[in-house]
Amino acid sequence: MEQFLQKAKSAARVLNELSGSEKNRILKEMAAALRTNSSDLKKANAVDMSDGKRNNLTPALMDRLFLDESRINAMAIAIEEIAALKEPVGRVLDGWVTEDGLKIEKVSIPIGVIGIIYESRPNVTSDTAALCFKSSNVCVLKGGKEAEHSNRAIAKVLQDVLAKNELPTALISLIPDSSREGVNKLIKMDKYVDLIIPRGGAGLIQHVSKNATVSVVKHDKGQCHTYIDKDAKIDNAIAIAINAKVQRPGVCNSMETLLVDSAIAKETLPKLKVAFDAAHTELKGCKNTQSIIEVADVTEEDFDTEYLANILNIKVVEGVDGAIEHIVKFGSGHSEAIITESISAAETFLNAIDAAAVYVNASTRFTDGGAFGFGAEVGISTNKLHARGPMGIEGLTTYKFKIYGSGQVR
Repeated sequence: MEQFLQKAKSAARVLNELSGSEKNRILKEMAAALRTNSSDLKKANAVDMSDGKRNNLTPALMDRLFLDESRINAMAIAIEEIAALKEPVGRVLDGWVTEDGLKIEKVSIPIGVIGIIYESRPNVTSDTAALCFKSSNVCVLKGGKEAEHSNRAIAKVLQDVLAKNELPTALISLIPDSSREGVNKLIKMDKYVDLIIPRGGAGLIQHVSKNATVSVVKHDKGQCHTYIDKDAKIDNAIAIAINAKVQRPGVCNSMETLLVDSAIAKETLPKLKVAFDAAHTELKGCKNTQSIIEVADVTEEDFDTEYLANILNIKVVEGVDGAIEHIVKFGSGHSEAIITESISAAETFLNAIDAAAVYVNASTRFTDGGAFGFGAEVGISTNKLHARGPMGIEGLTTYKFKIYGSGQVR
């Protein structure tokens, strides 16, 4: 592991010599190579899908794992969108002259070597590799065992493009030891690794956060809520709620709990039940919900569970203050939404909710690097320091001060 990371650290210097236009050209070649090699990628993915079926992976994980022509093309498009973004490195963020005549510039620079630990989704391999390359960072990747063949195939396609351009393949690489012991070594290698980004289940996040000596930006669980206010347009609210839960239940920005204002519960809940029944959603509700529609019991533990499945909690609350109180207790700082036509209720919610993304009259499913215009993301940070929300190329840079003097001493 140490020899592997030494190579990664050494390779970082090569990126500093590449111009923005050279990086963009290589990224476009990577996108083209993914399309050209789609047949090989699908074959590798078929092995993972077969293994996943044999190992009884959940439908949500199988959906995350699956690659077809459309998803491979989407991976290529994401890389092309990343190539089209403005150059993030070498930008003068600020500048001034001090009383002593020193000219100071605050300049964006890459973080260095970034370790990314993730589960299930093979597209994370190409997304994160492209974002790191664009921002002149070396990426060291550790995907889940369930996507092992897919990740290797994708990484090989990207490394072949690097080799063709006479660049070290260590710029984009999978760690040699993907066991738990290997991960434990990686997260303590602060001599070589500058940042760890874990994205996956609560167990993975907690383990990395507790044991890493490398700095960590967490991609924590998505305990997302949607609150339907008494001043909401009901048809609009139902459409948004259905999208937030049903469109892709197995992702972190899908809704896990729906909150409904008590003032409109009797009118709204039956309509919501019809819509969710049609979408085959398993519903759980509080006592007030159960007095209006027939649903299973919901527990305190359910309110704290990221289902990543077509299961939804429903709770009746007393207005916007009741919604805020529930979210403060159970929210994970990911994405929260209010559906209302009341400007005052919307502003109260926006200002009170402490989450990376807070929506008015829109689905939480938009919390995504691509949807935000970042091309892709290395994760959705629930941290408050350095980066928050969808973490694109700007989140993969830091800065330094360049100081120009003319003989000053202090």
